[in-house]
Order: sequence, then structure tokens, then C-alpha cells
Amino acid sequence: MTAAGGFFLVTVVDPYAGATAQSFYQEPVLVRSEGVQKYDIDGGYVLIDPRRDTFRAVQTYTAPTSDASSSGGGSTSGTAGAEGYTTPVGVAQTYAAKAVAKRGWAPSEFSCLVNLWNRESGWNTHAANPGSGAYGIPQSLPGSKMASAGSDWRNSYATQIDWGIGYISGSYGSPCGAWGHSNAVGWY
Repeated sequence: MTAAGGFFLVTVVDPYAGATAQSFYQEPVLVRSEGVQKYDIDGGYVLIDPRRDTFRAVQTYTAPTSDASSSGGGSTSGTAGAEGYTTPVGVAQTYAAKAVAKRGWAPSEFSCLVNLWNRESGWNTHAANPGSGAYGIPQSLPGSKMASAGSDWRNSYATQIDWGIGYISGSYGSPCGAWGHSNAVGWY
């Protein structure tokens, strides 16, 4: 009687992991979430309200395209064009962070700017003070002063931020200088 022995090799392929299976297994992580979540997408973002096994888009935002050559002063319009439309805070703050960095100011200056304009307008492009006439994100007094930065000053977060940073630079030297003044006297 002859005994036969054999050895064979099996290759396991995971169709979800690419061409070959990995040598380890990672347990899936259950993420519990409540409330609206923000997901960045190409050119903007979408806000999602998740529910078990489903979701509902709450708000979709597509970043406005900018054509610096058509705006005259090199400012982007940054507006959807409709009066009353308020740019999402994150969009305006991202633009402002880039503008602060472009001036060569330290990141701490951006923190001061955020604090200042949180207090002044909540970063609302249409924030208006009926008592003083101050308007926009930087609370320009009067609001029409911002026309020096662009004719779209009533609706454009970019024009308002450009004007506001210029005003702060000329009057206080930096956002932290303006923030310190605002804390000391209640305005800037």
C-alpha cells in the first residue's frame, strides 16, 4: 500500500480590498453621530442630517467662482448675487485666513480677527446696526466706505474682508491691535 501526501496553497482574494487580501483584519468602527454633519465636496460642501440607514441633505453650498480680472480691483465677488444671502461663516473665515497670511501676519492675528468679527457681526455679510449705520462683516461705518474695495460691498464677503483688513492695518496695525482696542473701549 502506498501512501500519498499532498500539499496545496490557496490564495484568498478580498473583492473589497483590491487585488489581494491583506494580512490583517481591522474591526469596523461604529460611529455614532447626532445632528447635522458637514462634508466637504469638490467646490463646496454639503450639510447632512444622518439617521439610521438614511440621510437627508439639509443644505448644499457650492463655492462661488471668482474671476479677479473682471472685478476691477482684484477682489473676488464671493457672493451668490442675492441680497439677503449670507455667506457661510467657514467660507468667509477661510478667505480671511488666507488674507491674513498674505499680509505676513502671524496665525495669532487671525484668532484676534475671528474674535473681533464674531463680536461685531458674527461674520454676517448683511449685519446692520440700525443705531449707527455700521454694516457688514467688519461693521464699516458707514457701510458705503467699503465701496473703495469693490462695488459689490453690500453682498460680497471678499470685498468686505479686504476692506476690513485694510482698515484694521491702517488704523490699528494688526487684528490683535484692533481686538485690544475693542476690548478697551468697546469698539474699533
